[in-house]
Amino acid sequence: MHISDFHLSYCSNIHPGESWEATFQNLQRYIPEIRSNLNFQQSFGIGLRLSHEASLELQKPSIIAEFKAWLESENAYVFTLNGFPYGDFHRTTVKDQVHFPDWTTEERRDYTIRSFRILAGLIPEGLDGGISTSPISYRHWFQSESDLNAAMVKASHHLLQVVEELALIERETGKFLHLDIEPEPDGILENSGEMIWLFQEYLLPIAKETWAKSRHLNEAEAEKLIKRHIQVCYDVCHFAIVYEKPSETFAKFASAGIQIGKIQISAALKLLLGDDKKLIKQKLEPFVESTYLHQVVGRYPTGKLVSYPDLPYA
Repeated sequence: MHISDFHLSYCSNIHPGESWEATFQNLQRYIPEIRSNLNFQQSFGIGLRLSHEASLELQKPSIIAEFKAWLESENAYVFTLNGFPYGDFHRTTVKDQVHFPDWTTEERRDYTIRSFRILAGLIPEGLDGGISTSPISYRHWFQSESDLNAAMVKASHHLLQVVEELALIERETGKFLHLDIEPEPDGILENSGEMIWLFQEYLLPIAKETWAKSRHLNEAEAEKLIKRHIQVCYDVCHFAIVYEKPSETFAKFASAGIQIGKIQISAALKLLLGDDKKLIKQKLEPFVESTYLHQVVGRYPTGKLVSYPDLPYA
Protein backbone atom coordinates (compact mmCIF):
# COMPACT_ATOMS: atom_id res chain seq x y z
CA MET A 1 0.00 0.00 0.00
CA HIS A 2 1.39 3.39 -0.99
CA ILE A 3 1.21 5.70 2.01
CA SER A 4 2.97 9.06 1.77
CA ASP A 5 6.41 8.27 0.32
CA PHE A 6 6.45 4.68 1.58
CA HIS A 7 5.03 1.33 0.58
CA LEU A 8 3.47 -0.68 3.40
CA SER A 9 3.18 -4.40 2.74
CA TYR A 10 1.69 -7.47 4.31
CA CYS A 11 4.37 -10.15 4.66
CA SER A 12 3.27 -13.68 3.82
CA ASN A 13 5.91 -15.39 5.99
CA ILE A 14 3.38 -15.86 8.81
CA HIS A 15 1.62 -18.56 6.78
CA PRO A 16 2.96 -22.14 6.67
CA GLY A 17 3.87 -23.63 3.32
CA GLU A 18 7.18 -24.16 1.53
CA SER A 19 5.98 -25.04 -1.97
CA TRP A 20 4.84 -22.39 -4.44
CA GLU A 21 1.42 -24.09 -4.58
CA ALA A 22 0.96 -23.64 -0.81
CA THR A 23 2.34 -20.09 -0.92
CA PHE A 24 -0.01 -19.09 -3.73
CA GLN A 25 -3.01 -20.68 -2.02
CA ASN A 26 -2.30 -18.62 1.10
CA LEU A 27 -2.13 -15.42 -0.94
CA GLN A 28 -5.37 -16.23 -2.74
CA ARG A 29 -7.10 -16.92 0.57
CA TYR A 30 -5.79 -14.15 2.81
CA ILE A 31 -5.03 -11.11 0.64
CA PRO A 32 -8.68 -10.47 -0.37
CA GLU A 33 -9.76 -11.03 3.24
CA ILE A 34 -7.21 -8.57 4.63
CA ARG A 35 -8.06 -5.98 1.98
CA SER A 36 -11.75 -6.32 2.85
CA ASN A 37 -11.12 -6.01 6.59
CA LEU A 38 -9.09 -2.85 5.98
CA ASN A 39 -11.64 -1.54 3.49
CA PHE A 40 -8.66 -0.64 1.31
CA GLN A 41 -9.49 0.04 -2.33
CA GLN A 42 -6.10 1.08 -3.73
CA SER A 43 -3.34 -1.16 -5.05
CA PHE A 44 -2.33 -3.60 -2.30
CA GLY A 45 1.35 -4.24 -1.57
CA ILE A 46 2.55 -7.74 -0.76
CA GLY A 47 5.77 -8.73 0.98
CA LEU A 48 6.31 -12.18 -0.46
CA ARG A 49 8.07 -14.90 1.52
CA LEU A 50 9.68 -17.15 -1.05
CA SER A 51 11.41 -20.34 0.08
CA HIS A 52 14.11 -22.07 -1.95
CA GLU A 53 11.58 -24.70 -3.01
CA ALA A 54 8.98 -22.12 -4.04
CA SER A 55 11.54 -20.06 -5.96
CA LEU A 56 12.43 -23.04 -8.14
CA GLU A 57 8.78 -23.23 -9.22
CA LEU A 58 8.02 -19.53 -9.53
CA GLN A 59 10.95 -18.94 -11.90
CA LYS A 60 9.15 -21.00 -14.54
CA PRO A 61 7.59 -18.68 -17.19
CA SER A 62 4.13 -20.26 -17.07
CA ILE A 63 3.97 -20.14 -13.26
CA ILE A 64 5.13 -16.53 -12.94
CA ALA A 65 2.74 -15.51 -15.75
CA GLU A 66 -0.16 -17.05 -13.81
CA PHE A 67 0.91 -15.20 -10.66
CA LYS A 68 1.25 -11.87 -12.47
CA ALA A 69 -2.23 -12.31 -13.93
CA TRP A 70 -3.60 -12.92 -10.42
CA LEU A 71 -1.83 -9.82 -9.07
CA GLU A 72 -3.38 -7.74 -11.82
CA SER A 73 -6.85 -9.18 -11.18
CA GLU A 74 -6.51 -8.42 -7.44
CA ASN A 75 -5.00 -4.95 -7.96
CA ALA A 76 -1.98 -6.08 -5.92
CA TYR A 77 1.75 -5.83 -6.41
CA VAL A 78 4.99 -7.32 -5.04
CA PHE A 79 7.92 -5.03 -4.30
CA THR A 80 9.81 -6.89 -1.57
CA LEU A 81 10.65 -10.48 -0.72
CA ASN A 82 11.58 -12.15 2.55
CA GLY A 83 14.61 -14.21 1.56
CA PHE A 84 15.84 -14.94 5.10
CA PRO A 85 14.34 -18.42 5.76
CA TYR A 86 15.66 -20.70 3.01
CA GLY A 87 13.78 -23.85 4.01
CA ASP A 88 11.03 -24.98 6.37
CA PHE A 89 9.84 -22.13 8.58
CA HIS A 90 6.70 -23.58 10.16
CA ARG A 91 5.54 -26.78 11.88
CA THR A 92 9.10 -27.93 12.51
CA THR A 93 12.00 -27.07 14.80
CA VAL A 94 13.62 -24.04 13.19
CA LYS A 95 15.74 -22.41 15.94
CA ASP A 96 19.27 -21.54 14.69
CA GLN A 97 18.67 -23.45 11.44
CA VAL A 98 16.83 -20.37 10.13
CA HIS A 99 20.34 -19.21 9.14
CA PHE A 100 21.12 -22.40 7.17
CA PRO A 101 22.43 -22.39 4.51
CA ASP A 102 24.27 -19.21 5.41
CA TRP A 103 26.19 -16.71 3.29
CA THR A 104 29.32 -18.85 3.30
CA THR A 105 27.50 -21.23 0.94
CA GLU A 106 26.79 -21.14 -2.78
CA GLU A 107 23.26 -22.35 -2.01
CA ARG A 108 22.39 -19.09 -0.22
CA ARG A 109 23.97 -17.01 -3.00
CA ASP A 110 22.20 -18.87 -5.81
CA TYR A 111 18.81 -18.84 -4.07
CA THR A 112 19.12 -15.09 -3.51
CA ILE A 113 20.11 -14.36 -7.11
CA ARG A 114 17.25 -16.52 -8.38
CA SER A 115 14.84 -14.65 -6.10
CA PHE A 116 16.08 -11.32 -7.43
CA ARG A 117 15.47 -12.46 -11.00
CA ILE A 118 11.92 -13.33 -9.98
CA LEU A 119 11.45 -9.99 -8.22
CA ALA A 120 12.70 -8.13 -11.29
CA GLY A 121 9.91 -9.78 -13.26
CA LEU A 122 7.24 -8.88 -10.69
CA ILE A 123 8.02 -5.38 -9.47
CA PRO A 124 6.04 -2.55 -11.10
CA GLU A 125 7.85 0.04 -13.19
CA GLY A 126 9.21 2.96 -11.21
CA LEU A 127 9.66 1.10 -7.92
CA ASP A 128 12.88 -0.15 -6.37
CA GLY A 129 12.72 -3.54 -4.70
CA GLY A 130 14.54 -5.33 -1.92
CA ILE A 131 15.04 -8.79 -0.52
CA SER A 132 15.75 -9.19 3.20
CA THR A 133 18.33 -11.78 4.15
CA SER A 134 20.30 -13.40 6.95
CA PRO A 135 22.94 -11.43 8.90
CA ILE A 136 25.68 -13.60 7.31
CA SER A 137 25.32 -16.56 9.70
CA TYR A 138 24.70 -17.66 13.28
CA ARG A 139 27.65 -16.49 15.38
CA HIS A 140 27.64 -19.46 17.79
CA TRP A 141 28.53 -21.79 14.91
CA PHE A 142 32.08 -20.34 14.93
CA GLN A 143 34.38 -21.25 17.78
CA SER A 144 37.35 -18.96 17.08
CA GLU A 145 38.13 -15.55 15.64
CA SER A 146 39.96 -17.17 12.73
CA ASP A 147 36.90 -19.29 11.89
CA LEU A 148 34.69 -16.21 12.06
CA ASN A 149 37.04 -14.19 9.86
CA ALA A 150 37.20 -16.97 7.27
CA ALA A 151 33.40 -17.07 7.20
CA MET A 152 33.20 -13.31 6.74
CA VAL A 153 35.65 -13.36 3.84
CA LYS A 154 33.81 -16.17 2.06
CA ALA A 155 30.42 -14.59 2.69
CA SER A 156 31.64 -11.22 1.44
CA HIS A 157 32.75 -12.71 -1.87
CA HIS A 158 29.27 -14.20 -2.28
CA LEU A 159 27.61 -10.89 -1.40
CA LEU A 160 29.76 -9.08 -3.96
CA GLN A 161 28.70 -11.61 -6.59
CA VAL A 162 25.10 -10.71 -5.79
CA VAL A 163 25.96 -7.01 -6.22
CA GLU A 164 27.40 -7.77 -9.65
CA GLU A 165 24.20 -9.60 -10.59
CA LEU A 166 22.03 -6.71 -9.37
CA ALA A 167 24.08 -4.24 -11.41
CA LEU A 168 23.55 -6.50 -14.44
CA ILE A 169 19.79 -6.69 -13.80
CA GLU A 170 19.63 -2.89 -13.62
CA ARG A 171 21.48 -2.55 -16.93
CA GLU A 172 19.25 -5.14 -18.60
CA THR A 173 15.86 -4.11 -17.22
CA GLY A 174 16.21 -0.69 -15.60
CA LYS A 175 14.99 -2.23 -12.31
CA PHE A 176 16.88 -1.06 -9.22
CA LEU A 177 17.07 -3.87 -6.65
CA HIS A 178 18.91 -4.10 -3.34
CA LEU A 179 19.82 -6.81 -0.84
CA ASP A 180 18.64 -5.81 2.64
CA ILE A 181 20.71 -7.51 5.34
CA GLU A 182 18.77 -8.04 8.57
CA PRO A 183 20.86 -7.83 11.78
CA GLU A 184 19.46 -9.80 14.69
CA PRO A 185 20.68 -11.02 18.09
CA ASP A 186 23.17 -13.90 17.79
CA GLY A 187 23.60 -13.35 14.08
CA ILE A 188 27.14 -12.48 13.06
CA LEU A 189 25.71 -9.02 12.51
CA GLU A 190 23.66 -8.01 15.56
CA ASN A 191 23.61 -4.22 15.48
CA SER A 192 24.43 -1.06 13.54
CA GLY A 193 28.11 -1.12 14.49
CA GLU A 194 28.58 -4.63 13.15
CA MET A 195 26.69 -3.77 9.97
CA ILE A 196 29.08 -0.87 9.37
CA TRP A 197 31.98 -3.24 10.20
CA LEU A 198 30.86 -5.54 7.37
CA PHE A 199 31.23 -2.71 4.87
CA GLN A 200 34.43 -1.19 6.20
CA GLU A 201 36.42 -4.32 7.06
CA TYR A 202 35.22 -6.78 4.43
CA LEU A 203 33.05 -5.66 1.52
CA LEU A 204 34.94 -2.50 0.58
CA PRO A 205 38.50 -3.86 0.99
CA ILE A 206 37.69 -7.10 -0.87
CA ALA A 207 35.93 -5.23 -3.67
CA LYS A 208 38.85 -2.81 -3.95
CA GLU A 209 41.22 -5.74 -4.40
CA THR A 210 39.13 -7.84 -6.79
CA TRP A 211 37.08 -5.35 -8.80
CA ALA A 212 40.01 -3.14 -9.77
CA LYS A 213 41.12 -5.95 -12.07
CA SER A 214 37.88 -7.73 -12.97
CA ARG A 215 35.59 -4.69 -13.36
CA HIS A 216 38.13 -1.88 -13.78
CA LEU A 217 36.51 0.12 -10.99
CA ASN A 218 38.35 2.49 -8.70
CA GLU A 219 37.72 2.53 -4.95
CA ALA A 220 35.06 5.27 -5.07
CA GLU A 221 33.14 3.54 -7.87
CA ALA A 222 33.24 0.20 -6.05
CA GLU A 223 31.96 1.76 -2.82
CA LYS A 224 29.11 3.51 -4.66
CA LEU A 225 28.04 0.26 -6.32
CA ILE A 226 28.15 -1.75 -3.09
CA LYS A 227 26.23 0.82 -1.05
CA ARG A 228 23.63 1.10 -3.81
CA HIS A 229 22.85 -2.61 -3.90
CA ILE A 230 23.51 -3.69 -0.28
CA GLN A 231 21.32 -1.99 2.29
CA VAL A 232 19.82 -2.68 5.72
CA CYS A 233 16.62 -4.40 6.73
CA TYR A 234 15.77 -2.56 9.95
CA ASP A 235 13.69 -4.93 12.07
CA VAL A 236 12.13 -2.95 14.91
CA CYS A 237 12.14 -5.92 17.29
CA HIS A 238 15.72 -6.98 16.60
CA PHE A 239 17.22 -3.53 17.09
CA ALA A 240 15.10 -2.93 20.20
CA ILE A 241 16.42 -6.12 21.79
CA VAL A 242 20.00 -4.84 21.47
CA TYR A 243 18.92 -1.50 22.97
CA GLU A 244 19.47 0.71 19.93
CA LYS A 245 17.37 3.86 19.62
CA PRO A 246 16.04 4.34 16.07
CA SER A 247 17.14 7.97 15.79
CA GLU A 248 20.70 7.09 16.80
CA THR A 249 20.82 4.02 14.55
CA PHE A 250 19.51 5.89 11.51
CA ALA A 251 22.06 8.65 12.12
CA LYS A 252 24.92 6.14 12.28
CA PHE A 253 23.90 4.53 9.02
CA ALA A 254 23.47 7.91 7.33
CA SER A 255 26.92 8.99 8.50
CA ALA A 256 28.40 5.77 7.05
CA GLY A 257 26.52 6.22 3.77
CA ILE A 258 24.51 3.04 4.29
CA GLN A 259 20.86 3.07 3.24
CA ILE A 260 17.88 1.42 4.94
CA GLY A 261 16.06 -0.48 2.23
CA LYS A 262 13.33 -2.03 4.35
CA ILE A 263 11.74 -1.59 7.77
CA GLN A 264 9.99 -4.55 9.39
CA ILE A 265 7.39 -3.49 11.92
CA SER A 266 7.64 -6.04 14.71
CA ALA A 267 7.52 -6.15 18.50
CA ALA A 268 9.41 -7.57 21.47
CA LEU A 269 8.58 -8.07 25.14
CA LYS A 270 10.27 -5.76 27.63
CA LEU A 271 10.46 -6.64 31.33
CA LEU A 272 11.70 -4.64 34.28
CA LEU A 273 13.17 -7.10 36.75
CA GLY A 274 11.92 -6.54 40.29
CA ASP A 275 12.22 -8.72 43.36
CA ASP A 276 9.70 -11.39 42.40
CA LYS A 277 11.71 -13.37 39.83
CA LYS A 278 9.47 -16.41 40.34
CA LEU A 279 6.41 -14.49 39.15
CA ILE A 280 8.29 -13.18 36.11
CA LYS A 281 9.35 -16.72 35.22
CA GLN A 282 5.75 -17.93 35.47
CA LYS A 283 4.61 -15.17 33.12
CA LEU A 284 7.33 -15.97 30.57
CA GLU A 285 7.01 -19.76 30.54
CA PRO A 286 4.01 -19.80 28.14
CA PHE A 287 6.24 -18.17 25.52
CA VAL A 288 8.76 -21.03 25.60
CA GLU A 289 8.17 -23.15 22.50
CA SER A 290 10.17 -25.48 20.29
CA THR A 291 9.92 -23.85 16.87
CA TYR A 292 11.79 -20.54 16.95
CA LEU A 293 14.60 -18.88 18.86
CA HIS A 294 13.47 -16.20 21.28
CA GLN A 295 16.68 -14.35 22.01
CA VAL A 296 16.91 -12.38 25.24
CA VAL A 297 19.22 -9.47 26.02
CA GLY A 298 19.34 -7.98 29.50
CA ARG A 299 20.80 -4.61 30.45
CA TYR A 300 22.35 -3.80 33.81
CA PRO A 301 22.01 -0.31 35.32
CA THR A 302 25.62 0.26 34.21
CA GLY A 303 24.60 -0.26 30.58
CA LYS A 304 26.36 -3.62 30.25
CA LEU A 305 24.43 -6.14 28.15
CA VAL A 306 24.09 -9.87 28.79
CA SER A 307 22.73 -12.15 26.05
CA TYR A 308 20.92 -15.49 26.08
CA PRO A 309 20.44 -17.49 22.87
CA ASP A 310 16.89 -18.57 23.80
CA LEU A 311 14.25 -17.84 26.42
CA PRO A 312 14.75 -21.00 28.54
CA TYR A 313 18.38 -20.01 29.17
CA ALA A 314 17.30 -16.59 30.38
